[in-house]
Order: sequence, then structure tokens, then C-alpha cells
Amino acid sequence: MIIQNKRKFASILFVLISFVCAAQDTPPPPLPPPPPGLSVDGAVLLVLALGVLYGIKKRLEHIK
Repeated sequence: MIIQNKRKFASILFVLISFVCAAQDTPPPPLPPPPPGLSVDGAVLLVLALGVLYGIKKRLEHIK
């Protein structure tokens, strides 16, 4: 009878420990770093101005 009680106790303990192990939550993986910020500087305005000048030049050549 004592051995049977030990087996029941061991079985119940095994089931309870497995529930505790399964209930533990793992932390989520860390988020990737944000993408680097690209600054809008004077070069953008320079390229825009050159584009406008090129468009005006092409329009004038087309009219002649």
C-alpha cells in the first residue's frame, strides 16, 4: 500500500511540475533597431532647382 501511495504522489507531482513548466512565458525577442533617419538637406533643393532649369531649357529648345 505504501508503494502505491508513493506512485500516486509521484504521478501527481510529475503532472503538476509539467503544468508549471508549460505555464512559464518566455520573453519576446528584442525588436530590431529602427532604420537610420535620412536627413533632407540643401542637396535636395539643388537637385530640384537643376531639374527646373533643365526642364526650362528643354522647353525653350522645343519651341525654337
